[in-house]
Amino acid sequence: MTISARIRDEFAAWIGSVAEAIVTAVSRISIKPPIQLIETERNLFIMRMTSKPGRSVLPDCHFALKDDEAGLLALPQGWKAALRGSRLEVSLTSSRFLSRPLNLPKRAADFLDAMIRSQIDRLTPWAANEAVFGWTTPVEISSERIHMTVIATPKTKVDPLIRLADAWSAGSIVLFAAPETSVATLDSQAVTAGGTRLIERHLRGSLDVGRLGRMLTAILVAAAVSATLSLAIAGIVGAKLDEQQRLLAGRISERRAALRLDLAASDGSAPGVLARRKHETHADVMVLDALSQILPDNTYLTELRIEKDKLQIVGSTEDAPSLVKLLEQAPHFTHATFFAPTTRSADDPGERFHIEAGIKPYFGPGT
Repeated sequence: MTISARIRDEFAAWIGSVAEAIVTAVSRISIKPPIQLIETERNLFIMRMTSKPGRSVLPDCHFALKDDEAGLLALPQGWKAALRGSRLEVSLTSSRFLSRPLNLPKRAADFLDAMIRSQIDRLTPWAANEAVFGWTTPVEISSERIHMTVIATPKTKVDPLIRLADAWSAGSIVLFAAPETSVATLDSQAVTAGGTRLIERHLRGSLDVGRLGRMLTAILVAAAVSATLSLAIAGIVGAKLDEQQRLLAGRISERRAALRLDLAASDGSAPGVLARRKHETHADVMVLDALSQILPDNTYLTELRIEKDKLQIVGSTEDAPSLVKLLEQAPHFTHATFFAPTTRSADDPGERFHIEAGIKPYFGPGT
């Protein structure tokens, strides 16, 4: 199994456990009480409402139900509203089921579902996907063995009851197989649901584990996509803001320099003249420092001239046109160009260049 498949399976298992926990919690706090549908004899049923003390309870509903008439049954007044969204617990007589004893090793108690499912086709006439089955509580018969009774019936026998619960708009249906020793009559008030639990099916409109798991997965995927888009947008916007901040800092520096020049121009004293000359003219040391940072290691200067706001350099390099581009990009120089042809001699491995550029005062960002 690949790492991606393993991560996907573990994520699906985690989502399933979270969805199951949510469904269980919601079921426990459900306002509607469960409704019991108890089969007293073959196709004879009692429908009974269980309720907490102090709440009104509908009278028991007695009716006969055949498989081909399940969808045609008319409910008494009040029961239709009571069934909508409720949990329907159906207890069927043992005559509907096939029972088979089963002995297993005691260690199999931790994974009974897989063990019994693998032996259903041997114990019953049906395959596991064709039957509805359950088992009684395991009883220890020795230190190494356990005993239980497997109860099964074909799905076709219980599908009409599931369709009936769906037609009644029930939220879920739980099927039980009544014990073989239980005896009930139609008029008995002591009839109760219960027995061996077979299946529980969530119907339309109910909170289903699978549906809730898909919803949680979709929400998490949407959240992940949203977070990724947010990070990408934040990166793009942040880069633009940084560029705008850099440009703004440069403009502030230029404005400060202009204000200082205006103040110096309005002052005719010697300190004012000196301050104006300081801001209007460049420092040769700064020009030399800027050149040392700009020129590549394979470039050698033989001449350097600074005349007012113009710089001329002569020397040798491997790529003369690239020097013009470097000077143009530097904040200290402007209008770089060749003032004489570039030549190459046989005894010189590089190109002989003659470049001039304008010098502009630069004091750095924030100054």
